Amino acid sequence: MSILGGQFAVMMLVSLPANADVDALRGDLEAVREKMGLETAVLREIEDASGATRPESTHLLTVYGADHSGIVAAVCETLADNKVNIDDLATRVVGSEEAPIYTLICELTVPAELDLADLSDEMDAVAVSQGVEVVLRELDQDIL
Repeated sequence: MSILGGQFAVMMLVSLPANADVDALRGDLEAVREKMGLETAVLREIEDASGATRPESTHLLTVYGADHSGIVAAVCETLADNKVNIDDLATRVVGSEEAPIYTLICELTVPAELDLADLSDEMDAVAVSQGVEVVLRELDQDIL
């Protein structure tokens, strides 16, 4: 869960028994959405990922600067263009109402074949275009 643009957002993965009534669940979810005044609630089937494994995060990216729209989009687009996987992402606005500071922290899995100097250069370009500070560093697996 997170706060995005001042809105509370949650995503959950749930496992249902084979005989579950998905239509009934969808109806129950809609009733909860209406009762709680939620803007959106979506139920979507995904492939079974129970056996899927992913590499451990290799890098940490931190971004901070004056809060404005487009920061997440610019960071994520650059990472996606470089086939970097975002394993975890957290955002927060700190500071005062007069001077809000946006912070973004991402745990990443960077492909071994990717030249880190090139990625750093591209993230520096994002920093300039968005008027933020960006730091990319390798994660010490023992700390995680």
